[in-house]
Amino acid sequence: MSNPSCAALLEAREHDPFSVLGLHAEGAGWRLRVLRPQARSIAVELADGSWAKLARRGGSDLFEWQGSTPPPRPWRLNIDGVTHYDAYAFAPQVPSDDLYLFNAGRLRQAWRTLGALAETRDGIAGVCFRVWAPNAERVSVVGAFNGWDGRVHPMATLGASGVWELFIPELPAGALYRFELRVRGSGALRLKSDPYARAFERRPATACCVTPDSAHVWHDADWMQARARRDWQAAPMSTYEMHLGSWMRHPDRSFYSYRELAARLVPYLVELGYTHVEFMPLMEHPLDESWGYQCTGFFAPSSRFGSPDELRFLIDSLHQAGIGVILDWVPGHFPADDWALAHFDGTALYEHQDPQQKMHPDWGTHVFNYGRNEVRSFLLSSAYYWLSEFHVDALRVDAVASMIYLDYSRKPGEWTPNVHGGRENLEAIAFLRELNEMVHGEFAGALTIAEESTAWPMVSRPTWLGGLGFSMKWNMGWMNDTLDYMAHDPIHRRFHHERLTFGQLYAYTENFVLPLSHDEVVHGKSSLLGKMPGDEWQRFANLRLLLAYQMMAPGKKLQFMGAELGQPWEWRAGEELPWHLLQYSLHDGVKNLVAELNRLYVNEPSLHELDFSAAGFQWIDCHDADQSVVSWLRRARDGRHAVVVLNFTPVPRHNYRLGVPQAQDYLERINTDSAHYGGTDLGNGGRVSAAPVPWMGFPASLVLSLPPLAALVLLPA
Repeated sequence: MSNPSCAALLEAREHDPFSVLGLHAEGAGWRLRVLRPQARSIAVELADGSWAKLARRGGSDLFEWQGSTPPPRPWRLNIDGVTHYDAYAFAPQVPSDDLYLFNAGRLRQAWRTLGALAETRDGIAGVCFRVWAPNAERVSVVGAFNGWDGRVHPMATLGASGVWELFIPELPAGALYRFELRVRGSGALRLKSDPYARAFERRPATACCVTPDSAHVWHDADWMQARARRDWQAAPMSTYEMHLGSWMRHPDRSFYSYRELAARLVPYLVELGYTHVEFMPLMEHPLDESWGYQCTGFFAPSSRFGSPDELRFLIDSLHQAGIGVILDWVPGHFPADDWALAHFDGTALYEHQDPQQKMHPDWGTHVFNYGRNEVRSFLLSSAYYWLSEFHVDALRVDAVASMIYLDYSRKPGEWTPNVHGGRENLEAIAFLRELNEMVHGEFAGALTIAEESTAWPMVSRPTWLGGLGFSMKWNMGWMNDTLDYMAHDPIHRRFHHERLTFGQLYAYTENFVLPLSHDEVVHGKSSLLGKMPGDEWQRFANLRLLLAYQMMAPGKKLQFMGAELGQPWEWRAGEELPWHLLQYSLHDGVKNLVAELNRLYVNEPSLHELDFSAAGFQWIDCHDADQSVVSWLRRARDGRHAVVVLNFTPVPRHNYRLGVPQAQDYLERINTDSAHYGGTDLGNGGRVSAAPVPWMGFPASLVLSLPPLAALVLLPA
């Protein structure tokens, strides 16, 4: 064919289809071209309402009409008896300002510019598709609406931005689509999902879904206003971490929907007294076994559980019940699935080109190129999307250590130093600081929480002080020390007493969350109950002691689902929690204790107001290693205090004298050995008097009976 553009179009290589297709003035007349493979006949509607047939050009799939008077814009086509508007009647509308910000790494609401956007142009409703693929020779939108044929709807490139666009009229919500890309140079075809897709097919299918604007009407204004005013550092925060797919299932083992979960989860969390729920990643992911941490849809709630609006309903219901929502978010890596982000346009677009930077050796996933502007726009927009569109209260950022160290899990010679020769990933650090500044600057009361497992300094300190800017950080050291200590037979615990006391040396260097998370109850690590030594009675007593120890120590709290049931075996992501165990008193007793601990923690200011300050904690006695007993005070801002004493052996300690701040009566508010929790009911009768007998540097003292493997919490009467 003599016209090079027509030839390129027919070969599916044309980057500017509007230069060939659609209506063009030629001399004193007009020419209309339509490319439609396998079409038998095509006609265009003229201004007088008549239909003019297009002629097939040279036996190709290109059809043409010529006339002196153009058809009305936008023109309609009749293709083999089906009438619709021609996509090439709608010229690209270049969002210049947004594309400038996108290319500069500063577009924080990029899902409003890229992806599949419901729009109305020239009075005709349809969908505008945009995708960033700067190294593609040609990009097309494909779907059931065009037989998944990349020749039908080639997109137009928007100049140096690297973004491609096409508006397809009359495309309904729910339409399935992908992008077909032709790689420049090799000519290879790649079928890709939309990085900005807001919905996907149910796994194992991977096509994207056109989504309508949200129809959900929020009813959480009171919550959002209170969140903006809340002094979160001084507020209680007890978080229930959960995997939505294995918390509870239908009898046929199918998933509950987001809406069904709202009816069951919300009253359960209220009953147990948790202040927050943390969802393991709800972004779309193809493999159930990844638990959501290998995400392929950074803007799409998982279709396993329903629609985006059903997720909004669940979050809204939680807010109305006074429960905050934390969402796990994974900007540290993405899976290597060929249909997703990996080598998106035939090049290392979202990941690094450098083989010593592009892959995570532990997970076989790709590392984001945080130094690329468009990747920063993508990730910042994802965070913004969940906070704005779903009213999420906090993002827990997974695997921060893997982001900030270039040599993470790499041997010498297997990593590339930064420009200064160091191991710090300077681009990732800059990205995390920008993320935290954005969240704290634009979402009043929203939080960011780092899962950071090293001694990197100032993770939860402001960026203007040189910190990473997170609100809080998981205290992995506390978790490791605690679980190591609890695993020892009580007779040997006196030799490991420092595991209980060492944490106070660094407890206020960060704003810490004390996690007993999912990572500690999988992959052969056993459940929390399974980690406890001894016979059945001792194991349950140890578990109750562990949960009380966590709740009474300074720091915000996180417990993974199943701990409250005394689950005997480790978490199994393919089945629901063992709810039937609650018929047994020992398991039901653990649940009763968790609820009572949460209520006390939330209602007693001394147990949460100064979680991040040394002024909120004072040892009473941290030296009684021989008896494996520790005791401390927790204090509120106004001076109110609570007395905490823990006996980590199965030996009751009678006539145990303990120093306290003043001679007065104390109420025994928690005794984890209570029969109500499954214990032996040894205690102090609910009330005990402190005498003006100085002890341990305090002006008064109590004489207590310490139950075996138990915690006592006493409050001034």
